[in-house]
Amino acid sequence: MRAVALGPDAIVVTSRLWQTTATALRSGGEAMLIDSPYFPDELELLAAVLERSGFSPAGLLATHADWDHLLGRLAFPGLALGVGQLTAERLRLDPGAAQRGLRDADAENYVSRPAPLSLGAFQELPVPGKLELGEDEIELHPAEGHTSDGTAFLARWAGVLVCGDYLSDVEIPMISPGGSLDAYGATLARLQPLVEAAQTVVPGHGSPHDRETALRLLDEDVGYLDALERGEERPPLPPGRSTARQRAIHAANLAATSARS
Repeated sequence: MRAVALGPDAIVVTSRLWQTTATALRSGGEAMLIDSPYFPDELELLAAVLERSGFSPAGLLATHADWDHLLGRLAFPGLALGVGQLTAERLRLDPGAAQRGLRDADAENYVSRPAPLSLGAFQELPVPGKLELGEDEIELHPAEGHTSDGTAFLARWAGVLVCGDYLSDVEIPMISPGGSLDAYGATLARLQPLVEAAQTVVPGHGSPHDRETALRLLDEDVGYLDALERGEERPPLPPGRSTARQRAIHAANLAATSARS
């Protein structure tokens, strides 16, 4: 796990698994953690890293209900978890999905944990909406398409946009169960002005980007969605994302969108 400061009011930690990111935002001496790393040693170190940096969180947020973004409670079991309305609905409809997903991933990666994941109660947050943090507000914006749920968090005072599983430099757009091509495209359109308002964009997987890089990735992703809509079996994938793994994701995207058309 590596940790990188994004100015005085934000820090991002990146997991060894899938370059999954977790971002802490701070204002007026109060901090909030968005998403989570994966490995048990990373989660064990997380509290110490954030405390040493002055980012000990008062609460947790998640961009969406995929299990790899919900592990903050393993590091901070006493903290409340806040999620957008659609994420809350998804968690209520299938309350054991995150635990099953984590259990399967742990089995695949030969990982053992000292305790199982327990999400406990979670707070449903209005999206779009705002959440007070210290002397400032975090903006909550809808971000469906990758899945049926999703929230992007914009901290204007810090110049940071945490967008969930969009605008990645290591992963092409992924249409997971519950997601859709149209909703994904609509989210990219909503993200553009948010990217333009930010200095740094943190994807759910990959490296934090400056504004120009994020806008380039957004354009590349729009182009990829156009190719996916046309049903191209081997479209040119963006530089840095043209790998066997991303080809497999494209094949799954193509099968999913073809089945729904």
